Amino acid sequence: MPIVVNLDIMLARRKMSLTELSERVGITIANMSILKSGKAKAIRFSTLEEICRILQCQPGDLLEYMDEESYQQLFKR
Repeated sequence: MPIVVNLDIMLARRKMSLTELSERVGITIANMSILKSGKAKAIRFSTLEEICRILQCQPGDLLEYMDEESYQQLFKR
């Protein structure tokens, strides 16, 4: 899927752990890990809104569209 999740980049910029973010957002670490890895099939707008509020970022800072060829080259799948 050519939607890339840049959650790890925003966490590093904010010097925050995935565990801390999951606790503050109110979702399990397992679900947050699925989102971070890019394996999530969907995200609720309310969850995305809360992540953006906590990380003080925009949805576009977390989610990026990449064409299929670039995605394949980047992730070599």
